[in-house]
Amino acid sequence: MADLPIAAVVRIAKKNGAERVGSDAAEALVKAAESYIANLTKEANKLAMHAGRKTIKEEDVAMAVESA
Repeated sequence: MADLPIAAVVRIAKKNGAERVGSDAAEALVKAAESYIANLTKEANKLAMHAGRKTIKEEDVAMAVESA
């Protein structure tokens, strides 16, 4: 079961030029987005821990995005 709502992902796709999004494509987009977020969170958490924090901050996410 996906954590991200499929409707929200379809809405994002449509805002970015997709006229229509098939259900199989929507599921693939959700899976890819969740994988990206998971990897980004793992990297941001490593950066926060390295800085001696348990809380991930915006700067950790920004640095994780740059390194991705």
